Amino acid sequence: MTDLAENTDIIIIGGGIAGAGFAAEASQSADVILLEAEEAFGYHATGRSAAMFEPNYGNEVIRYVTRASRSAFEEIGALSPRGVLMVADENRRHLMPEANSSDISELGIEDAVTLVPILNSSTAVSAVLLTSACDIDVDMVFQAYLRRARKNGAKLFNRSRVERIERIDAGWRVSAGGRDFRAPVIVNAAGAWADQVARMAGVSPFGIQPFRRSVARLPAPGGHDVKDWPMLLSVTEDWYAKPDAGKWLVSPAEEDPVEAMDAWADDMVLAEGLARYQDFVTEEVTRVESSWAGLRSFAPDRTPVVGFAPNVEGFFWLAGQGGYGVQTSPAMSVFAADLLAGRDTGFDADIIAGLSPERRT
Repeated sequence: MTDLAENTDIIIIGGGIAGAGFAAEASQSADVILLEAEEAFGYHATGRSAAMFEPNYGNEVIRYVTRASRSAFEEIGALSPRGVLMVADENRRHLMPEANSSDISELGIEDAVTLVPILNSSTAVSAVLLTSACDIDVDMVFQAYLRRARKNGAKLFNRSRVERIERIDAGWRVSAGGRDFRAPVIVNAAGAWADQVARMAGVSPFGIQPFRRSVARLPAPGGHDVKDWPMLLSVTEDWYAKPDAGKWLVSPAEEDPVEAMDAWADDMVLAEGLARYQDFVTEEVTRVESSWAGLRSFAPDRTPVVGFAPNVEGFFWLAGQGGYGVQTSPAMSVFAADLLAGRDTGFDADIIAGLSPERRT
């Protein structure tokens, strides 16, 4: 019987920011097929990102890759200054970061209220401004990846949920969306579904856990023009608020473990988060215009998993980006493509080891 499977060099499973960025880089020197289960690329975590670039956010590995990504964002004009105003009440002011660098400065509460006029100075007694934080134009970045991938000859398939993965002599056979594909390498960029994809391929799962995060869109508080306000963040990170196209987003910043799914906001969780936020502002929350939720998927050590699976030829992990997938995507995409191709990545050895799937063995 004739095998009608389409042959390629690399099959990428997952059309979010990780898969799209990797496709853009790897397709410069290899034939690439990108498979996305949903109608639209970037439907899940990428399309629901908080859209912030914060080089002080995350662990050492995340901060390293984030800072390595900045120049690529700046080159295409995807960053715009925003800043993060972190606030604490009297009982938690000891948790505030030290103002010991050029991009972290302590503010008096009067100055903080100047930046965010709705800040309740009777509750917020301590404030720190993170000046290096920027908004990211996520759609600009994501569409640039897709355009580059297509220009390089990559084939992108939406509505192509993976139904079967088989090990064959030449590598892998993947059935998705009524088509069959063959390649020596598959890249698992499936986000919340990464462990499911691994199991389908007969690879030990890494423990990638999706966590829900909800967001409410409110009218601009008190009729203020909020476009130049910084993001407002509790020092305990149990809520945040930020401008968004003339509106005001508030999130409970929850991390509730859930199954991989098309996530939706939990009304009770939203209400509790809005109550925590309400304590720090003078404008009452009277109306929620809309709400949604996304998934942030973490490995147990909260560091992405990037590299070939130990003892399984041709299975490459690119998963577990958590809430950092967008802000790390330029450098992570180049790193992953170089690593897969056996080229020098330019990353420090300890960072490579920190990302490697072998760190669990």
